[in-house]
Amino acid sequence: MEKKIKLQGLSGMRDILPDHQIYLKKIQKSVENTVHYYGFQKIDVPILEFVEVFAKGAGTTSDVVEKEMYSFRTKGQDLVALRPELTPGIVRAYIEHGMYNLPQPVKLWSLGPCFRHDRPQKGRYRQFLQASVEVLGDKSPSIDGQIIQMSFDVLKDLGFKNINIEVNSIGDAECRPYFKKILTAYFRSKKSSLCSDCQRRLKENPLRVLDCKEEKCQRIRAGAPQIIDHLCENCHGHFKQALEFLDELELPYTLNPYLVRGLDYYTKTVFEITENSDAGMAYGALASGGRYDNLVKLLGGRDTPACGVGIGVSRIMDLMIEKEIKVDKKEESSQIFLAQLGQSAKRKSLKLFEEFRAAKIPVAESFSKDSLRAQLKTADKMGIKWVLIFGQKEALEDFITLRNMETGVQEEIKLDKVVEEMRTKVKKP
Repeated sequence: MEKKIKLQGLSGMRDILPDHQIYLKKIQKSVENTVHYYGFQKIDVPILEFVEVFAKGAGTTSDVVEKEMYSFRTKGQDLVALRPELTPGIVRAYIEHGMYNLPQPVKLWSLGPCFRHDRPQKGRYRQFLQASVEVLGDKSPSIDGQIIQMSFDVLKDLGFKNINIEVNSIGDAECRPYFKKILTAYFRSKKSSLCSDCQRRLKENPLRVLDCKEEKCQRIRAGAPQIIDHLCENCHGHFKQALEFLDELELPYTLNPYLVRGLDYYTKTVFEITENSDAGMAYGALASGGRYDNLVKLLGGRDTPACGVGIGVSRIMDLMIEKEIKVDKKEESSQIFLAQLGQSAKRKSLKLFEEFRAAKIPVAESFSKDSLRAQLKTADKMGIKWVLIFGQKEALEDFITLRNMETGVQEEIKLDKVVEEMRTKVKKP
C-alpha cells in the first residue's frame, strides 16, 4: 500500500505570511534607498548557474560547495547549482557583459532568494533572502569603509540600536601562504583535540579552522597565531587606512583577529555586523563581507579589485519581529475603507474604487458583504480610521458619507470631491 505523504513545507523552507510582509517591505525599501543614495545600480542574476561559478571562488572544499550547495545535472548533463549566494553570479555577469569597459568602479546591487542545504536553526534557512552590494574596479581602502558604512546605515534605519562591527584582514596571495604554514604547525600539534571537520579543514585550508563554531575548537583557537601580525607591507597599509576611515566615520567596530569568513575568495579586509543583544547574538551576523580582489580573475576576467557585502534579509526580518521593532503599518496599508449598500451603490463603488487606484490612494473594501454592520466590523478589525459609506440615497444624490471610526463623527462629501478630500486626510504630516 502506497504511503500517504502529508503535503507541507520542506524542512528549512518557509512561507512569509501577510502579517510579516510589512517587515520584508520595510527592509527592501531601506536597502534600496541606501544603495541608491551611494550610486549603486540594480542587477538581477539567475537563480541557477554552472557549479563552477561558485566552486572556483568559494573553493571546492569549502563547506558551502562541499556540503551546502544544491547541485544537480540537467537533462543536457550540465552540472548546475541553485545559488548559495549572489556575489559570484554578479561577478560572472560583470565579466560576461564586458562591464570592465565601463567607467570604473562599477557599483551593483541585487536582492533575491539563495539556497543552502544547511542544518535548519534560528536564523538559518535552506531558502533565504539576501541583498548583495558590490563595488568592482576600485582598490581603495575607502571603498571598504563605504561598504561597511552602508551596511551599518541599513541596520540603523531599520531600528537596531546596539550594532557591533567586527573587522580583520586576512592578507593576500603574498602574505597568506606563510601564515597558513605557521597556523598549520600550531593546529597540527593539537590535531587530536580538534573536531573531525577541523581535522579535515586543517589539511585543506587551515584558515577555516579559525571559523569553527565548536566550543573545543574555539578554546584551541584562542592561542593560535594571528594573521594581523604576519601581514605584508601592502596588506598592513591597506588595513590601517581602512580602519582610519572607520574611525573618521565614528563607526563602532572591534578587531577580531580570528575572523576569516568561510569563502576562499576573500582578501584583505573582512567584516561581520551583529546586533549586540541576547536575541541578536543568537542570530549571528546580519551583514558580512569584505574585499575579494582575486574573484574576477578566478572566474575568467581581468585582474579586478572588488569589495562587497551580503545583507541577511530573512535573518534581519526574524530579528525585527522577535525584538518587536515597530514598523509603521499605516505606511503600508489602507487608511480608508469603502462600504456600500445596495446594487446601485455597489456599481458606483466599483468606479469610485478605480478612481482611488488611479490616484494611488489605497482603499480597502468588502464588496462581497451587503450588511453595513458587517462591513464596519471588517474595517474596525483592520484598524482603519476612515470609512466611506455609499448607500442608495448617496448614489442617487451623488454624495458619500464619511465616518471617522475613532470619534464616530460623520460628514457628507460630494462624490466628485471625495478623492481629493481623502488625499488630504491621509496625507503624511
